[in-house]
Amino acid sequence: MVWAFVIILVLMIPILAIVLDSQVGQAFANRIARGESGEEQAQLTDRIQQLEAEVRYLSESLESMREDAEFVRSLIEGSTEERPQLESGD
Repeated sequence: MVWAFVIILVLMIPILAIVLDSQVGQAFANRIARGESGEEQAQLTDRIQQLEAEVRYLSESLESMREDAEFVRSLIEGSTEERPQLESGD
């Protein structure tokens, strides 16, 4: 029984070292070190939602400005073609 425990312990040391040295282990250790609480997580979630709303608003504003620029461009291009030529001297 003792030998089984020793063998398991000996096998677990390299496995644990590999897992802790991986990116997942490092991320888990960083999260524990930061000690993010539920309140901080809620604040981050609220901040992310605010930023997403701001990005949506800016995207809609940009699309509106593109439509306005296209409309003005079509007015300018259309006005030069349809403008009647005036005779000089009259």
